[in-house]
Amino acid sequence: MTASLGTHPLRTLTTALDLATLGELGITGPASLLHKHSATDPLCWLRRGEGLLGFGEIASFTSSGPSRFADAEAWWKDLLAHAAIEDSVRMPGTGAMAFGSFAFSKTSAFDSLLILPAVVVGFSGGTAWLTQLTLDGTVPTADSALALLRTAAASAETPTPDTPSAGTVRSGALTEEQWKKTVAAGVEAIVRGGLEKVVLARDVVATFPEPVQRVSILQRLVRLYDECWTYAVRGLVGATPEILIKVDGSTAQARVLAGTLDREDEPAGSTGFAAAVLGGSAKQRQEHDFAVRSLTRQLAPFATDLSFPTEPFILELPNVWHLASDVTAELASSNGHLPTSLALVEALHPTAAVCGTPREDAGELILELEKMDRGPYAGPVGWLDGAGNGEWGIALRGAMLEDEHNVRLYAGAGIVEASDPAAELAETWAKFRPMLQALNLPHHP
Repeated sequence: MTASLGTHPLRTLTTALDLATLGELGITGPASLLHKHSATDPLCWLRRGEGLLGFGEIASFTSSGPSRFADAEAWWKDLLAHAAIEDSVRMPGTGAMAFGSFAFSKTSAFDSLLILPAVVVGFSGGTAWLTQLTLDGTVPTADSALALLRTAAASAETPTPDTPSAGTVRSGALTEEQWKKTVAAGVEAIVRGGLEKVVLARDVVATFPEPVQRVSILQRLVRLYDECWTYAVRGLVGATPEILIKVDGSTAQARVLAGTLDREDEPAGSTGFAAAVLGGSAKQRQEHDFAVRSLTRQLAPFATDLSFPTEPFILELPNVWHLASDVTAELASSNGHLPTSLALVEALHPTAAVCGTPREDAGELILELEKMDRGPYAGPVGWLDGAGNGEWGIALRGAMLEDEHNVRLYAGAGIVEASDPAAELAETWAKFRPMLQALNLPHHP
């Protein structure tokens, strides 16, 4: 466990950004700031033209193991205890805030982390704002915050070169044939009894002769997958369709996805194909029901009221269809305090959508069969603020930029008794597609 902190308390200043100021800086929305910053690539959480971009790092916290969530929460609360926060906007994501990414497994060698940016630009519901954070004793002012934004906006005027198209893709921990045998072993474990579902993932590695431009990946994901949450925390990038938990005051929301159909499988001229195939599949419905039951069971102790639909809806994305259910909860107060978004993340992760049912048994089988460390793949990624609000997605449809030339992509599939190894392999290629597109690589090498 490590933390980087200054000797001074945290100070933050949040001010509203008006249209005139945005126009003067040439900022039309968050995507217009998605260019290489002069100091660091941006921290990112964007969807439908709204969200948060952070520039620079003034502090960070890393941890690993079973206590990684509790350690991060303790560090964050300690930071807030002496903070001086000025916030005239008072919306989720304003004031003190941090971006975060957590490893999927308590056994992972990868660091889980929280990062405090130097400056944050936020967009939500027609409101834009600017937050400056300091730990060096400097008192943020509207002028100093605006100067940082000008720097970010000015650097965005220089076009970022596209990721080169000459990349190659190779197998990661397992070849395709080895992974299909892994799926078969997962099915056998379910047939033996005690296990209902296990989610098995695989990795591939893309290699490029020229340096990969991280920000060009984000630009493509924002453009192609606007319905997803495009995220970036250091080397972790992606566009997830699945929200683990969103907290806004006393209300929490989650989106459960389980059950997948590749859009390339749709016959020409068909209508209602996804509804018929997904909705009519006992295997897909079973997989989805496991995921919904898992999340609501874990969320119930924190809620006074919990609601979710009796039937899932079809979520249409550019690469796949999913069975989806939106869950809403009114949070219960304990000793006068509502649970924070990070406390709920710890309680909910990992869900059946990325681990399996029962959770402990599925987790043990994943460690035995996958032959890799998932790192932050399928772990929580997002942000939190000083009021307990936050948005945490599940780090899916993503990759780790391991160095300037190598990018490791991850994808998984929910395995139940009726799973077919070849079909599950094809599903992983459909889920690799967003990152392959963002890297300008063939959809199925």
